[in-house]
Amino acid sequence: MKPAWDKLMDAFKDSKTALVGDVDCTAAGKPLCDSNGVRGFPTIKYGDPADLQDYQGGRDFDALKAHADTNLGPSCGPANLDLCSDDQKAEIEKVMAMSDADIEAKIAEAEKALEDAETTFKDSVEKLQKTYESLQKAKDDTIAEVKASGLSVLKQVKASKGSKDEL
Repeated sequence: MKPAWDKLMDAFKDSKTALVGDVDCTAAGKPLCDSNGVRGFPTIKYGDPADLQDYQGGRDFDALKAHADTNLGPSCGPANLDLCSDDQKAEIEKVMAMSDADIEAKIAEAEKALEDAETTFKDSVEKLQKTYESLQKAKDDTIAEVKASGLSVLKQVKASKGSKDEL
């Protein structure tokens, strides 16, 4: 993926409205990565720096370039109201009228909901993994038990009897 990403950075190097870059999350960039929820590598984020989104598309140059061409650059927000629909403008104005404390509370509430969803997901996956392992062990034990009970001999005798009957 690195060659494709380097090519994309080169394609956008002179852009006045979009930035394509990379961050070393193991060194000086670690605080930036931590604050943006980067947990695995490579992770691609895009969008408004105040609300970066996870990129889920292809990792070759053509897929990255197509996404960048459509999704990078100015977008609807408080700094670009002219790019917003009437509904988006109304929502932004509603939030702008809120106190800083109310905005912080809403952000904390939403982030808590995201964390809770992630925790529930991980817990459920862990339970599924344990169930899978238990079912796999039961299946393996049954296979071993059936084979040990003489299945092979039964099949050999059946085949032998069948060939004698054909004579």
